[in-house]
Amino acid sequence: MSLTAPKVRRRPSPPTEEPARLKRILLASEGRPITNAAIDRAAELARPGAASVRVFSIARVHGVAFGMQTPGLLPTKKEWDEQRQIVGRAVKRLERKGIDADGHVVGTRKSTKRILQEATLAGCDAIVMAADPDRNRVTGDFLWSQEPQRVRRRAKVPVFLVVEDDG
Repeated sequence: MSLTAPKVRRRPSPPTEEPARLKRILLASEGRPITNAAIDRAAELARPGAASVRVFSIARVHGVAFGMQTPGLLPTKKEWDEQRQIVGRAVKRLERKGIDADGHVVGTRKSTKRILQEATLAGCDAIVMAADPDRNRVTGDFLWSQEPQRVRRRAKVPVFLVVEDDG
């Protein structure tokens, strides 16, 4: 009788090596401001292969009422403008670094699904997102701030999460 160690399923570790040559990078946000560190990371990944960057942000639809979208739950004009400013600032900063960049904003309730769909539609080889530190997965699934971690778990391309230190 041979005893074998039980198989342990481990969460995939974040990528440590940069992919050889990236052609298109998605700098995404689930609605939070795109940090300078995330912009710098996207620029760093884009520079070696002269890749272009697509900046993408979500204007959050807050829910539905009776199974239908309700105007009161849709993003306000102010929320749309805030997201457009976030994308515009990131695009300008990337262009100042000499990187070809474009961007846009989309309203949705399901930001993980929409970010992954955008990466596929734009033909992106990697995704860069600003993120909070990882939380327990059970409680983290209920937190909007853990959206980047959900993107990382479901993505088929490398996802680079940029966590800024508080200190």
